[in-house]
Amino acid sequence: MAGIFEIAEAGEKAYFFKLTAPDGTVVAVSPLFNTIKGAAAGITAVRENAATGLIVDKSRSRKKPPSGNATVRSAGRRPSARRAPS
Repeated sequence: MAGIFEIAEAGEKAYFFKLTAPDGTVVAVSPLFNTIKGAAAGITAVRENAATGLIVDKSRSRKKPPSGNATVRSAGRRPSARRAPS
């Protein structure tokens, strides 16, 4: 079963959405939107980008990348260039 997106009110004219896993765990909570239409557009953006998004590790630890097809890129670090012997 897939996760569930729920749109909820936060005050009189503010809306947000949350993504809940099948076991009830809240996976993500959005920022506030001024309209329900804006919250729905946010859900659409998450759905379109999540499957193809890169994982960027901004933590200080240097753990192994997760298994699977995910591409992990460390933030702010570039691969070192190797010099040819002189």
